[in-house]
Amino acid sequence: MLTSIASLLVSGTDAGSGDDALDALTDNIDDTDYDWWTVGTALIIFASAIILSRFAKMAIERALRRRIDPALATLIARLVGYLVIIVGVVYGLDALGVAIVPILGALGIAGIALAFAFQDILENFVAGVILQLQRPFTYGDQVKINDHEGTVHSIDSRLVTIITPAGETIKIPAATVIKSDINNYTQEGRRRTSLPVGVAYGADLDEVQRVLESAVAGADGVLDSPAPEVYFTGFGDSSIDFDVRFWHEPSIASFWATRHAVALRVEKALAEADITIPFPQRTVWYAGESDD
Repeated sequence: MLTSIASLLVSGTDAGSGDDALDALTDNIDDTDYDWWTVGTALIIFASAIILSRFAKMAIERALRRRIDPALATLIARLVGYLVIIVGVVYGLDALGVAIVPILGALGIAGIALAFAFQDILENFVAGVILQLQRPFTYGDQVKINDHEGTVHSIDSRLVTIITPAGETIKIPAATVIKSDINNYTQEGRRRTSLPVGVAYGADLDEVQRVLESAVAGADGVLDSPAPEVYFTGFGDSSIDFDVRFWHEPSIASFWATRHAVALRVEKALAEADITIPFPQRTVWYAGESDD
């Protein structure tokens, strides 16, 4: 019965492709006649799949919207809904007596071909989903991803966009982000910065440490806790070197502003204490010609 109906639908086509498609479909249908019970069962399966897909889509979208980007949540919910419908169609065809193994095989081959064709897109999509589920950063965070540092502007299913302090927009593929080292300066609510300082040989090192600690503690933007720290780092060619460490707000603007304020106060405090910041110098010994 279905064969004759299908033949009427494609009658009049002069291309062989219509006949081939018809043969591929009708070859999978049993020769037995369909009774109302079989057709009714298939229709119930089809209708149930459509209803279930709608409920699944709403439930998944509602659950994911709280954790990931709403647009991505909608996309995932739709994909799940389509998957439910496909499963329902397969079971419905099985109820009608259609051999579903060849159909599943064809779908599998098509899926593999599509996966290879859109490998980069699928990789970035999956990475984007993982990023939004794990949330190593969120909108507005100050981050450094590889050599790119800036503020997170957006996170979608394929790209992470950051705005650098210079106002540049950098779009990084999600797959690249998930494989990279990520520094999130915002997550802990504070950020530590270091400022190297060198003083002349002969200076009282205890006094140098007291002067530096006092200067840093009074600088604008420096947090009281944890307290600033000053550490000796080495004997340089022209100076005794220290590392001044202090904490401040995590934003990039705060980094530059606080570091600037600390540098000005350190220079002023050392000058008032008559502690010299040396410039690079070399001592040259000259051996004159002998009288002989």
